[in-house]
Amino acid sequence: MKLLFKYPGIILILTLMSASVNAALTIQITQGVEGALPIAIVPFDTSRLDVELPADVAEIVANDLNRSGIFKSMDRQKLPAQPHYSTQVLYPRWRTAGQEYLVVGRISQKSPGQYDIEFQLLDVLKQKQLAGYRIPVKKRGLRSSAHEISDLIYEKITGTRGAFNTRIAYVRSQRDEARKYILQVADTDGFNAQTILESDQPLMSPSWSPTGQSLAYVSFENDRPEVFVQHLKSARRSKISGFNGINSAPSWSPNGKMLALVLSKDGNPDIYTLNTTTKRLTRLTRNRAIDTEPVWGKKGKSIIFTSDRSGTPQLYQVKATGGKPKRITFEGRYNAAASISPDGKYITMVHGERGQFKIAQLEIETGNLTVLTDGTLDESPSFSPNGKMILYASTRGNNGVLFAVSVDGRAKHKLSDQTGDIREPVWGPYKLKN
Repeated sequence: MKLLFKYPGIILILTLMSASVNAALTIQITQGVEGALPIAIVPFDTSRLDVELPADVAEIVANDLNRSGIFKSMDRQKLPAQPHYSTQVLYPRWRTAGQEYLVVGRISQKSPGQYDIEFQLLDVLKQKQLAGYRIPVKKRGLRSSAHEISDLIYEKITGTRGAFNTRIAYVRSQRDEARKYILQVADTDGFNAQTILESDQPLMSPSWSPTGQSLAYVSFENDRPEVFVQHLKSARRSKISGFNGINSAPSWSPNGKMLALVLSKDGNPDIYTLNTTTKRLTRLTRNRAIDTEPVWGKKGKSIIFTSDRSGTPQLYQVKATGGKPKRITFEGRYNAAASISPDGKYITMVHGERGQFKIAQLEIETGNLTVLTDGTLDESPSFSPNGKMILYASTRGNNGVLFAVSVDGRAKHKLSDQTGDIREPVWGPYKLKN
């Protein structure tokens, strides 16, 4: 459970959502970037296959790169040619078409259900190959491999690791005869959604472990908020915190050994840390105000949290071993729900002014605050693992929808859902390498 403050009063809001469990998330680019790098992704050759593939690899790659805001892929209908090997490429034709980069590829079958994807990334202006890969893949892993290709292209051109082949988690619900709440995990483009848990009581505040193998979350299944941890592959779960009162807002430490969370077992909601092995609790804050939404600093040496101890919700920082909290936000009457960038240099948050709540980013060293979104009720920001995008939830009509915005605010896209309401997104870490 998260405590969401709204000025002038402090209100505890349990966000209840209604949605269709099987509704698919789809990507809608709502704000592009002028000056994005032009790149052409030619449909990969599948002429040697005797079966139709369940996914269009080149289309997935093009969509991924478009979502980053760094690239603008060429419309397929306007491709001047469709080569599949670098030796087939006539560079002047692509230069005339205004393209700086070109991707060509082909897919061959090794055995039933087993394929090889080969692709080449070409620099049109320099007329040379920048990268070439062969990726073995099973039929069910085509989408993941396409995201992997997107990551390889993104990193080769920008120098920054891509984050397309990662996952997001979020909470959704549906109403039939009774309301059901669903914790789901999906690819970053909304596909391959998997239900982790269903309940007829609210599920809230999902938090990824650093390895991406487990999720901590809050469940009301026992008629009060309790914190659980669930291992995704085995579906094994355990109750981590079930004290009297509030047990909420779990957040994993960078080393995966600790959880920060909010407990009210001693009266007021305060910030605690819990060793997940020894179960040892350490209380970090003691205040009559409401302290909530803890997140760990980059190296796990400090925790940033939301508190209304100054009269309105603001962000504070405290050492992970305890001590006197220090206020770190001063611009605006409402700053809450922090997420720390992977390099530890930035904090994204919900920034409220004049009854509107937007996603903003604070540069820690300078104190400069930049508003990134233009919604009126944006919430739950979460950095991508490469720090280049921010996932968040917003409200459109009566529906909750997911958006992602670039850290400079120039590119934005929506993961839309025609029939439902989705809340509390969190972007997962990089997948462990096999």
